[in-house]
Amino acid sequence: MGKVIRDLIGVIKDKASASKAAILSKPNTLSIRLSVLRATTHSPSTPPDEKHLAALLALGYSSRATASALIESLMDRLRRTGTAAVALKCLLTVHHVIRRGPFILQDQISVFPAAGGRNYLNLSGFRDGATPATWVLSAWVRWYARYLETLLSTSRVLGFFVCSTSSTSEKDNRDDRLSSYLNLDLIRDVHSLVALIEETCDVPDSLLVEGNKILYEVTGLVGGDHLSAVNEILLRLDELSQRLSCLSFNESVELTRGLKRLEDCRERVEVLFSVKKPLVEGLWGLVGELKNGVGMVNVCGERGKLVSEGKREQGSESARFGDRVVERGDSVRFSSARFGFNKLSLMVFDSVERTA
Repeated sequence: MGKVIRDLIGVIKDKASASKAAILSKPNTLSIRLSVLRATTHSPSTPPDEKHLAALLALGYSSRATASALIESLMDRLRRTGTAAVALKCLLTVHHVIRRGPFILQDQISVFPAAGGRNYLNLSGFRDGATPATWVLSAWVRWYARYLETLLSTSRVLGFFVCSTSSTSEKDNRDDRLSSYLNLDLIRDVHSLVALIEETCDVPDSLLVEGNKILYEVTGLVGGDHLSAVNEILLRLDELSQRLSCLSFNESVELTRGLKRLEDCRERVEVLFSVKKPLVEGLWGLVGELKNGVGMVNVCGERGKLVSEGKREQGSESARFGDRVVERGDSVRFSSARFGFNKLSLMVFDSVERTA
């Protein structure tokens, strides 16, 4: 009975919002506001209707002014609502814009939180205490907003939307140019992508996912993002694996730190995404190889440095003590142990010569 009453109240609120929009909106923005309201109803059990989402996304193919008004209306809806279901639908709509929206809409959504003023994705204080269920859903709202903010931040660093199906050609062009990136640029990208995976791992633990179509759609979209992020990390780690001998000490440290952060997510990732994917398994294998590779390069580099410093010290000692300098005609005997280099020494010299 209580559920029926809440659903009825939701329907009334939706009609009141539509009437208010019809009265207060300007003629050129009325259709935009109504599109947002239709996609973000108070119905607690269903995600945005695909028909309404398609109509909303289609508005992005018009002018930049229309796209800007649409994003502003969507963010205004998100800011004003105190209902967890409406907030989740607003965030889902934002996610759909990022994944499959027209370029103009994506451009507006990417600059909106960073354009100054209020950050509409900062929902850390969101609480819907209407029922125990909405209280739990509030945790999902706070996390999902934070996740989308991280997704936008990562996309800004990379220069394209990580999960977008509409920027595939741009991503392919960038993938071809990875070999021209600086080491620090590749490592920066890795850290940013790892931050997205870390945020994914912070998803609330809740049994509400089962049976809740809104949360089911959220987890489905996030799962797709995860595979896209893994693919981008693999591309960059593969490129870095070919440059291990060229990394500076600081670059090696930063790369190792990123690998450690990524490895710390493994257990949680395997719980969240129980179905093993060859792409993900390949990532963990490459992470292990890179950690060992960075360690070996650093060890060989340090040993080579010690051997080199030892030679310099030996030379300076001979220069200081003239009576030890061998003159022409002097008879000299060398013990076999003096130049008895073992295999490791030869390896060190060989690595030094190669890096030189």
